[in-house]
Amino acid sequence: MDGSEIERSLECCEFFKGLNKRDIEKIAGLGKIAAYNAGEYIFQQHDFGEHLYIIAEGRVSLERTVDMGTRKGSVTIETLGKGRVLGCWSTLLGEPHFLMSSAVCQLPTKVAVLKGAVLREMMLENREIGFNIMERFCFLLRERIQAVYWALEKF
Repeated sequence: MDGSEIERSLECCEFFKGLNKRDIEKIAGLGKIAAYNAGEYIFQQHDFGEHLYIIAEGRVSLERTVDMGTRKGSVTIETLGKGRVLGCWSTLLGEPHFLMSSAVCQLPTKVAVLKGAVLREMMLENREIGFNIMERFCFLLRERIQAVYWALEKF
């Protein structure tokens, strides 16, 4: 996958919706592509989080291992496909963080990988980009929190 393919992945990504072509090109320049086989983890719960991942192709399940005393197990929070974003959000806030879920590939998957701290620097340098991304971030967090509540009700 070359740079233009990274750009296409970002253009169809929920997280970068509304950014212009020039801004997408700048952000794409920060990224690289990683490929995973079905069953492989992109990241695991409790790993140190530094990256955001945009699914270019494939399908990924977000899972959380839960220990509620007598009730233990793994809960699928959400399954995500092309254009969806996952990873460590706190890097956009300049905070170190350990991941609260695991991301396991359900199909062979390619993701665009962005280091959160580098994207944050760009957001601080260009407040318009920063505002647009943070606005999308708020909507995305709302969606993920709702998905977690639904998943826990099934547990």
